Amino acid sequence: MHTFTSLELRTARLQLRFVHNNDADALFRLFSDPPALRYWSSAPWLHMAQAEANIEQTLKSYQDGSALRLAMVLPDGELIGTVTLYDFDRRNHRCQIGYMLARGHWGQRYMQEALPALIAHGFGPLELHRIEADIHPDNIASERILAGLHFQREGCLRERWFVGGEISDSIIYGLLRRDWQAAIHPAQ
Repeated sequence: MHTFTSLELRTARLQLRFVHNNDADALFRLFSDPPALRYWSSAPWLHMAQAEANIEQTLKSYQDGSALRLAMVLPDGELIGTVTLYDFDRRNHRCQIGYMLARGHWGQRYMQEALPALIAHGFGPLELHRIEADIHPDNIASERILAGLHFQREGCLRERWFVGGEISDSIIYGLLRRDWQAAIHPAQ
């Protein structure tokens, strides 16, 4: 069993840190915003208890190694999103990646800053070989982010998610460590 101990990654504008119990208000604001969750695989939260339960699950996931979820925090301390590696398959050195950004911060390239730090950690210290992403077919912004990070579109899983009574497909993207390393260290 692999556990995650306290981790902090820094980018030019962000601190990526473990989620804490006192993040409940910020996480509730983030995950209760219907437009922000339009393409998420679950419905927006309705109660603060959902944020508290999510934090409890996140803290357990650090202990059992099932997920590495980091809060995206601005220098002023505002939590504006999360980035997560989850669904680890240790034998095959792969996992999935997920991310959420508060709507007020869309279009400012925060994900293009946070995700490379998380991906580098995944392919570095976590010794991953492959990272996968699963997005809604209409989520053009997420598609652009993944393409910019050198993920390859690999296929469509038809009618995979029921959210709020609506069925949707999943578009699957994959990123291999060798492709990531070739992109960040191109041959001279």
